[in-house]
Amino acid sequence: MAEDLSPPTTRAGSRRYAAGITLAGAALVLCAVLPWSGVQASSSFIGGTLSSDTRGVDDVLGVYALIAGLVALGCGLTGLLARPRLAAVAAVPGALAMLVLVMFVSDPRGPADRVSLDLGELLSVEPVIRYGWYAALASAFAVVLLAVLALVRRA
Repeated sequence: MAEDLSPPTTRAGSRRYAAGITLAGAALVLCAVLPWSGVQASSSFIGGTLSSDTRGVDDVLGVYALIAGLVALGCGLTGLLARPRLAAVAAVPGALAMLVLVMFVSDPRGPADRVSLDLGELLSVEPVIRYGWYAALASAFAVVLLAVLALVRRA
């Protein structure tokens, strides 16, 4: 009876993917509060650049990415504590986070409302994608990749 209640014996390698999913999910959660987009204005007249950034969680799509990161984190922890193959379920929130990130960039009212103005060297205003969006995309891709590896690889 005690054997039925004990966790299954697995190799340490099979838990590595679950640990990786946990870390990638935590990174996705962290990236949701980083700057994703902004408006950058530059002018040779004043000799500088001004910018205004928008964090991921300032947009509803960023909140969805945050929730997907939390779910991926939970799947990774479940894989660490219970069965490592359960961590493969994290592929679903990881793929949804990637979809949300693409929707964020392709939205017609998109990053920083697509403000664009070019008056030569006098003034140039344009929307930019910031490092947080790229980091969130890399984290979501890592979640999906590690989840697929956790499912495919044999312990």
